[in-house]
Amino acid sequence: MARNFFVGGNWKCNGTSDEVKKIVTTLNEAEVPSEDVVEVVVSPPFVFLPLVKSLLRSDFHVAAQNCWVRKGGAFTGEISAEMLVNLRIPWVIHGHSERRALLNESNGFVGDKVAYALSQGLKVIACIGETLEQRESGSTMAVVAAQTKAIADKVSNWHNVVLAYEPVWAIGTGKVATPAQAQEVHSELRKWLKDNVGTEIAASTRIIYGGSVNGANCKELAAQADVDGFLVGGASLKPEFIDIIKSATVKGN
Repeated sequence: MARNFFVGGNWKCNGTSDEVKKIVTTLNEAEVPSEDVVEVVVSPPFVFLPLVKSLLRSDFHVAAQNCWVRKGGAFTGEISAEMLVNLRIPWVIHGHSERRALLNESNGFVGDKVAYALSQGLKVIACIGETLEQRESGSTMAVVAAQTKAIADKVSNWHNVVLAYEPVWAIGTGKVATPAQAQEVHSELRKWLKDNVGTEIAASTRIIYGGSVNGANCKELAAQADVDGFLVGGASLKPEFIDIIKSATVKGN
């Protein structure tokens, strides 16, 4: 089954109004493959979501970096899925390792957040990945399988889920998983989905890679059979994000 290449740009906690406008201008002027070859989603901080949505080209979409686990209310500082829907923001990122580590978001909590966002009509980029310690101890697959299971336990329809494998040791460190390392985990994840969720979902679900992806390494990574795109951090704030989007063409669509 052909899976449409997916490139997400996670801007994290960066930017001013002027910087954001500059990034959007660069994106709007870029010549990139059509939407049937690559789906592009950018994720600015909450405060810039309406600005980016209003200025961004229509073939690119916008994601929030998080939303609350249930309906809004007395949850100071949180943003609800309903608010994102109200602003017509189609995507949200859940389970990013920075939130898992810094805010102690557990596998179960992430599973609940993914399920609630989907129930409100949002599409979800669900992040999973192991630490360096976990990789070195040989527990990579056990860790990412447990993280994926927590989502699978709560989600029946995977149509609006993109799974992002982001080895924590490669995020923002300049260390990147080799194409073979990325392919190995992506392949095992697809096998896990096949065995535990279903053959059709395993074949159709996009599994994207994140962790120090840049213009120099993206083509080799994109050429791997089970790498269906990227979730890009630092490089998504730079013009090389365009090169990463263009790497979709190595799939030969």
